[in-house]
Amino acid sequence: MSSSLWPYVTPGIPDDLFERLPGIPLSKREVRLLILSHLRLQPNSVIWDIGAGTGTIPVEVGLLCPTSQIIAIERDEEVASLIRRNCDRFQVGNVQVIEDSAPDCLQHLPQAPHRVCIEGGRPMKAILQEVWRHLQPQGRLVATASSLEGLYVISESFAALQVRNIEVVQSGVNRLETRGSQQIFAAVDPMFVLSGEKLD
Repeated sequence: MSSSLWPYVTPGIPDDLFERLPGIPLSKREVRLLILSHLRLQPNSVIWDIGAGTGTIPVEVGLLCPTSQIIAIERDEEVASLIRRNCDRFQVGNVQVIEDSAPDCLQHLPQAPHRVCIEGGRPMKAILQEVWRHLQPQGRLVATASSLEGLYVISESFAALQVRNIEVVQSGVNRLETRGSQQIFAAVDPMFVLSGEKLD
């Protein structure tokens, strides 16, 4: 599926095509591509995105998997509205935005997920534990961390939950930018992407 704003079947929508709000995080295009590859998406899946922020992952997944059901969870009303607007911008109709806090709201969601992406949230350990309870067998879990503390919490939780086939990647991306009359390479903030499977 494609939209008039992004008429391609490949992921990697440029960041500036998304509507944004000051202070609200956006998964940069290159990091988004890593997250999508670690999710190993399949058609007709249920996908949860916890801490969906600007809504970049739900939009990308919605375009790639138009027959899947994507649940975007965001506790802030204004940010949840931003996700809906970005879905509308890209004509994505298979994203449901849940305006609530994880992990408390997860037990009330109607369907257990095949894939879960956690892009933020506190308390992270409690969110991971609750997600693991609901994740279907053979399901995949992807979580991101931008700090050493976040990396430690996710790694420790993965070990405690006995997540299998764990992969950890740290992004290292530089983009060409114009500053004044010069073109320079500017670093995109590095991000850890951790993923693994629930085999039973």
